[in-house]
Amino acid sequence: MTFPEFRTLRIQKHDDCVVAQLDRPQVRNAIDQIMVDELHELCGIVEKDPQTLVITGCTVETSRGEKAVFASGADIAQLRERRRDDALRGINSTIFQRIAQLPAPVDGVALGGGLELALAADFRIATPEAKFGQPEAQLGIIAAAGGTYRLKNLVGEAVAKEILLAGRILDGTEAKETHLVNELYSADELVAGAHDLAARIAKQDPLAVRITKRVLDMPEAAHPQVDNLAQAILFESDAKFERMQEFLDRKNKR
Repeated sequence: MTFPEFRTLRIQKHDDCVVAQLDRPQVRNAIDQIMVDELHELCGIVEKDPQTLVITGCTVETSRGEKAVFASGADIAQLRERRRDDALRGINSTIFQRIAQLPAPVDGVALGGGLELALAADFRIATPEAKFGQPEAQLGIIAAAGGTYRLKNLVGEAVAKEILLAGRILDGTEAKETHLVNELYSADELVAGAHDLAARIAKQDPLAVRITKRVLDMPEAAHPQVDNLAQAILFESDAKFERMQEFLDRKNKR
């Protein structure tokens, strides 16, 4: 698996995952069209050779010293110029929908589109000092890239309304309490925590993980038929026979 030289992303390939660092520190990792296009290109590579994708932020210089930032949201200068047809194209929502297998460690600010990017991940880990919010209503728009429905599914309608309608900002501890975040780590341990989670995912059968994700996303009316069909596919996989035989062999040795 090889990656091109991106302008807004820094890519590292590891045994258990691919790490993509958002890298626009001069604008606090604001998500612009170039970053969207490069995330699409990255997803295309990972989709051909499925890997756990870890998305991280970067460190920026401020008047108070260095500060960690995941993504501060959409690039407002570009967002201001977008019109009706751009909204209907779903520029950000399309890429966030595409992002599939990624624990996304969040350290710093994840506001607006930055939070929606984190919401598109299967897992979110953060530091207690991280900040989460959806300030779109202040700008005269809505959180249209997943914030309205993904946020409600994670934190519940009451908290989602506080964030979306009243501008509430959650810190990492509050995000953990409301189930927006899976785990909290210190800043020094955050990336290691992401690798630990990626390693645990990598120990599972890749096909079983991918199919489980698809079944989880199915509407309630699709069950149990979709579960039976998914299980029928996996019952015929080589990995199923190999992994079950290994289990039986270990059991017999005890």
